[in-house]
Amino acid sequence: MTEITTEEIQSGSAPPQAAELEALGRAIKQVQYRHHRALDTRLTTVGTTLAQWDALRAIDRHPGASAHDLAGLTFQSDQAFGTLGNRLAEQGLIERRPGRGRRIEHHLTPAGRVLLSAGTPLTQDVLSASLSGLLEHERVMLLSLLNRIVAQPVDPG
Repeated sequence: MTEITTEEIQSGSAPPQAAELEALGRAIKQVQYRHHRALDTRLTTVGTTLAQWDALRAIDRHPGASAHDLAGLTFQSDQAFGTLGNRLAEQGLIERRPGRGRRIEHHLTPAGRVLLSAGTPLTQDVLSASLSGLLEHERVMLLSLLNRIVAQPVDPG
């Protein structure tokens, strides 16, 4: 697949459908990038990062989950989540307990709950400000459309 340049899109020389898809994909990535930067900046004020806060949130929502399951929930590789989990455990924010078989279960500690709670209003503020230009029904529609995209399998070939 040939990559379409910004110049081709702006000049109108790119195939219309390809240009539209490229612009849409780029807009989604720009919003994600803006959210990540703003969230990381805000979360440092309470002593954490977006990756750490997201891991705490995933563990809170899925107590007892394995590292593999949590890696998927936080969009990380198993190895990356293992490293992050080690850091969170060393900081006393999570606890790992033996589960069935070789499974290791993850749970928040009281300190982890405090940090998660401290970060939650900050993340809500960032997302609220970012999406403030949309009416409620537009946010509902956007979420519905994005969920439909997520549910579609991607053919890598």
